[in-house]
Amino acid sequence: MIRSLVVVGIAALILGGAWLLIFNRTAPDESNSQTQLLPDRQAVEKAPDFSLKDFEGKTVRLADFAGKPLIVNSWAAWCPFCRKELVDFAAAQKEFGNKVVVIAIDRAEAREVAKKYTDELGVTEDIIFLLDPSDSFYQSIGGFSMPETLFVDSDGSVVFHKRGPMDIDEIREKVGKFKN
Repeated sequence: MIRSLVVVGIAALILGGAWLLIFNRTAPDESNSQTQLLPDRQAVEKAPDFSLKDFEGKTVRLADFAGKPLIVNSWAAWCPFCRKELVDFAAAQKEFGNKVVVIAIDRAEAREVAKKYTDELGVTEDIIFLLDPSDSFYQSIGGFSMPETLFVDSDGSVVFHKRGPMDIDEIREKVGKFKN
């Protein structure tokens, strides 16, 4: 009996500790699940470099967009929030033209799955879609929610990291804060 209580007690402590570790890592902070990097920070985070292929198999690198403000979104066809958000990113790309480049990086899905999804949404030709079969981009940004979006200024610095979905109004607000 005592041995059983000790085992149950130890198991409860282990589970409670694991729960605290997970909760502290993924709990939303006071900024509503967003991380904003302020311009006056001494160590500004640089956007992670990547070398990924688009739907046609062409290799695209972050360096290809040097000197341009970027919106880099991590998405997947299984993500319910990504459906409207990708449509809003396509609308923002049309609205802002060459003021910003929108790049949407699919998380480890087959080309056929990703392209079918963007075709159904009618956005395949509106923004740059890249495939990340190893999910390395999402991992490099410390992703833990879906979708996740980086706003990268023309110097390559991440000025805003959004965890969770965005709507067109929030996208407009963030693009409006880019340096000209």
